[in-house]
Amino acid sequence: MDSTLLATFRDRGQPAQRAQSLRSSIIIAVDHARVPRIEVVFETDRLLLRPWRVSDAAVLRELWTERDPRVPPHRRISPDGHPTLEDIEDRIRRDSRHPFPGLLAAEQKSSGQVIGYCGLIPNEHGRAGEPELAFEFLREVWRQGFATEASWTVLQRAQASGYRRLWATVRDWNTASRRVLAKLGFVETGQVEPDEIHGDSLFTTKTL
Repeated sequence: MDSTLLATFRDRGQPAQRAQSLRSSIIIAVDHARVPRIEVVFETDRLLLRPWRVSDAAVLRELWTERDPRVPPHRRISPDGHPTLEDIEDRIRRDSRHPFPGLLAAEQKSSGQVIGYCGLIPNEHGRAGEPELAFEFLREVWRQGFATEASWTVLQRAQASGYRRLWATVRDWNTASRRVLAKLGFVETGQVEPDEIHGDSLFTTKTL
């Protein structure tokens, strides 16, 4: 990278539930091929939420390997080792072509290491304009409040972008994620997608 211009601004009037101010950065960079690239980075007290880089692929694969065995097979490493590190690198390259990726890498400011992700994904249950919140962090940083901290930032940006309601689905056995969602103000709707093998999916929602 030959040059980087960093401009930072502070949002005002964010929800009272979060005393921390939200800081956003727009990084305009010129790489060695002289192709302009724009990254939007959201900053919290301890994290930078930014687009994925190919160099982050090993962390993303580690997240796959750490998933609970009750998670459906298509979201775990297969018996033949897929997705491989190369598979994930290719996926990051493809996704980087989209100017505003939904799931952002969560980089710990103190170490410079990616420790998980957080962001919005399309709602697969037919509710247009009401995306789903998603987050996942390495086991080594569990119980330190990173998922809650990152999610508050995403919620604030969603509200500032005009969204009025968000959803989140969670397996009934995933008590840690259910606690995070409760802290964020998500409420269980009573809608359940039964699954005797992998655990029922609970539907939660939050009005912004």
